Amino acid sequence: MGGSRHPVVWVDADGQPLSCDEKLRVLEENLAEIRQVCQDAFEDALLMGCDEARVRQVFAAVIEHLHNPHGTRGGKVTPAGDEGQG
Repeated sequence: MGGSRHPVVWVDADGQPLSCDEKLRVLEENLAEIRQVCQDAFEDALLMGCDEARVRQVFAAVIEHLHNPHGTRGGKVTPAGDEGQG
């Protein structure tokens, strides 16, 4: 995966940049792992003849439907029973 990347600015629920070096390190490592797994799966799908646009749609849907186990949305605690909404 070539090309230069601008570092991600990780922000909290209030839009303030995170500054804890350990948190930033973990987030960047996680992102690097996600990129590599996605790249590998993407290449596999293309080699097996899948349509590129469809693979991208499926990957985007996976991200869109991730479950937040902490019951928060956008860093804010959701009201009880509202976790499945939105």
